Amino acid sequence: MDWLSADFFTALAAIIVINVVLSGDNAIVIALAARKLPKSMRSKAIIGGTAGAILLRVIATLAVVWLLKLPGLQLVGGLMLVWIAFQLVASDSGEGASPRREAATTGVWAAVRTIMIADAVMSLDNMLGVAAAAQGSLVLVILGLLISIPIMVLGSNIILRLIDRFSFIIYLGAGVLAWTAAKMLIEEPWLEDLVTFHRWVPWGMQVVVVSGVLLAGFLQNRTQAHTGTSGS
Repeated sequence: MDWLSADFFTALAAIIVINVVLSGDNAIVIALAARKLPKSMRSKAIIGGTAGAILLRVIATLAVVWLLKLPGLQLVGGLMLVWIAFQLVASDSGEGASPRREAATTGVWAAVRTIMIADAVMSLDNMLGVAAAAQGSLVLVILGLLISIPIMVLGSNIILRLIDRFSFIIYLGAGVLAWTAAKMLIEEPWLEDLVTFHRWVPWGMQVVVVSGVLLAGFLQNRTQAHTGTSGS
């Protein structure tokens, strides 16, 4: 494909749109992963996690069509995302304390790791769309994903500011991640017969996964708050 052709720029525009439309939940996971860090450390986690996630996407997009044919991939990815959603909505025991510099640095790397893993799991649909739009062009894949970096960083910063003002948004964000996990489980080829012959299964699975993650996170937070109050 000629770099200066109309087809090239049309495909590039399509890739950018795909990234913007499908990266909303990725911005949420970035914000939730960075929310427990001191404000001075959040930018490092957001930029580092986003850059690492984009690098993984470039690599994975090249093989995504083959990967999605592997049976059980979406099942494993969905279960991983359920656990990540729970971890992000549940408070850690050290929240509210004044962390030391070493602890803050460790927190940054933990947040970066969470962002990269969650983004890789959640971006299967994104990668498939980008791979199709790029028509085999590695240049288009890289350009499209690089352009999406500032979009994801800006979106996660906006969500973080909202979380600082309205804490209930944490549960909304975790709910979105859990819903994404449920969709991955529903689309798993191994469960195709079950989903096809029982129309209530998709709705039931979404309700169970989302409500289960939010309830478990709420109970975890309540227990830790009660323990902290008793110990003070």
